[in-house]
Amino acid sequence: MDPKFLESFGGWYMVSIDLLMIMGIILFLSLPKKKRSEQFYYLPILILVFTVFYENLGAYTIYDKDFNAHMNAFFGNTENPGYNLWVFNIFNRLVGTVLYLILIRCWVTPSKKIILTWMIWIFIACSLLVWIMGIEPIYLNQPITFALGANFILIGCGLYFLGLISDDGYLNSNPLKMISFWQMTFLLFTYSLTYINSVSLTYLYSVNPQLGMTLIKIDWVMSLTNLAIFILIVASPKLPRLFETEPYYGN
Repeated sequence: MDPKFLESFGGWYMVSIDLLMIMGIILFLSLPKKKRSEQFYYLPILILVFTVFYENLGAYTIYDKDFNAHMNAFFGNTENPGYNLWVFNIFNRLVGTVLYLILIRCWVTPSKKIILTWMIWIFIACSLLVWIMGIEPIYLNQPITFALGANFILIGCGLYFLGLISDDGYLNSNPLKMISFWQMTFLLFTYSLTYINSVSLTYLYSVNPQLGMTLIKIDWVMSLTNLAIFILIVASPKLPRLFETEPYYGN
């Protein structure tokens, strides 16, 4: 096999997320049809598949440097055609953030859904405005966009935990047996842990590549943990001893 292909797609992180996606799809398809139509189950799988898609696209830009150079030129970057930040800026920091906010929205109590709705639209509008005005080129690091999205996700997690201690539906449940509790906890932990280094990653990597790579690997571990929890969400109906049915407030 092409060594270049193995270098791009054969790393432990890429192999792990591909296996998680296959496992998640199989578990999702094994659910009853009614559950597969519920946002509670299909949205985590959608985010899982979407994440694996853009991570593989990012790996492909490393494998096919000509394709990556053409895409960079399309976005106006001819000085550094090897950059592939455009993949993660579009699919992770914009679309991925919106998907996570939608996920949080389906778990917060009804009175707080309107807040999440406004945050989603404000984030989309501000991100597009920043890109269109050229404040943050799409092929470079996006500290403003990431900071805005991360803050909204952290606020959303806070709203979920407020509902956890105030809503009757959650008060009658055991948080440790609710899969949404673990998902929100790890989202909160992930975005808190990676907040500073994600904003300054490009600078840190240019000053100390070894430190930058270490921070990237921390992001990989946190990403794998969150994707694994998505699989647990889909598998939760088959694990009644581990997880109990929790309040679900729909769309």
